[in-house]
Amino acid sequence: MGAGLIVGLWVARYLGPRQFGQLSFAIAFTGIFSSIATLGMDDIVVRDLAKSPEKTGDILGSAFTLRVVAALIAFAIVMVWISAMRRGDTLTIWIVAIIAAQFIFQSLNVIDLYFKSKVQSKYTVYATNAAFLLATVAKVVLLVLKAPLIAFAWMTLIEIVIASALLLVVYRVRGLIITSWRTQLPIMRDLLRDSWPLILSGISVMISVRIDQVLIGQMLNDKQVGIYAAAARISEVWYFIPFAISTSMLPLLVESKRQGEALYYERLQKYSNVLALVSICFVIVITILAGPIIRVLYGPAYAGSAGVLRVLIWGGSLVPVAATWSYWMLLENRTKTMFYFNVFGAILNVILNLLLIPHFGIMGSAYATLISYNAWLFVLCPFMKSQRKVLGMMLKSMSLVWLFSRRKT
Repeated sequence: MGAGLIVGLWVARYLGPRQFGQLSFAIAFTGIFSSIATLGMDDIVVRDLAKSPEKTGDILGSAFTLRVVAALIAFAIVMVWISAMRRGDTLTIWIVAIIAAQFIFQSLNVIDLYFKSKVQSKYTVYATNAAFLLATVAKVVLLVLKAPLIAFAWMTLIEIVIASALLLVVYRVRGLIITSWRTQLPIMRDLLRDSWPLILSGISVMISVRIDQVLIGQMLNDKQVGIYAAAARISEVWYFIPFAISTSMLPLLVESKRQGEALYYERLQKYSNVLALVSICFVIVITILAGPIIRVLYGPAYAGSAGVLRVLIWGGSLVPVAATWSYWMLLENRTKTMFYFNVFGAILNVILNLLLIPHFGIMGSAYATLISYNAWLFVLCPFMKSQRKVLGMMLKSMSLVWLFSRRKT
């Protein structure tokens, strides 16, 4: 992440706010449709693999087939929509097409789900880090050669292709072969039945996360997208921590739930506590140092990003407890409720962006993100009986009162 941030900053400085905004717009627009390509089934597949290891080949084969079909559908939707939105903007359409092509290659990420179910994510890390390092070196070469904007879009796709190929290699080195995968219609049906709320939830989440940059690009201009995206990159750079840990924790939580409710909730609380502490420390530091961080990292052309960063960083302060909540919801089989929560956040974010951007520009979009990211916890959870227990856990974590509680001996 450190190397990626440094090279990403170099790319942003090289391209300048306008071209960086054009690239960021394409990535954000494509990201909104990524949940269609993955079918939102990642956690469902990990859960099923952990529960039924004897059906590994059938589960992986069925999930892979579904994701290939979904990736092709998602790519088609993206191309139709961007062609209508940016009619005549050939460069943006091409950049979006190149980035959206990654949907197809990411179908092989079902291998990653296998390793996660075994709590062996290190093998995925080997593959993705190797691909990332190769892509990073290639981006440096592009920067030195003063390559055009579209070359960086191609590099985004090439990194995914390399990572997918290396996942296949690692899977084979571990003595596993994809020819053992089998497509089973009953399993495909079960996966779709359990994951369809998560597909819609995933779309809602991606709308919440990316619609700001898309609307800024449509209502203002690509330069403003670049200034906003610079702040967003820094505010989101640490999100991988809670989600990486939570993904690895899922099989352990499944086992804890089998052993008893007391152990299950104890581990949920401890996990939430640690991530809340990390979040609060990170948010406070970035809030204080936002101005110097933007000046040093991005340069004077991105000076307007500092104010946006101070707002966005607080918008993401609940990401760790949201990760805890989402896995609790999954294990409690409340995927439909997750869908309602995420739809609420997405609709609120879109409405606030449409209302605030015309009056306050990119700062209006930042405040829309801050409000919509946190509204679910304070607006919806208190009024739902099923949510009150986990709400108490999350509030306890974020208040840090557990730091001062006496340990049992």
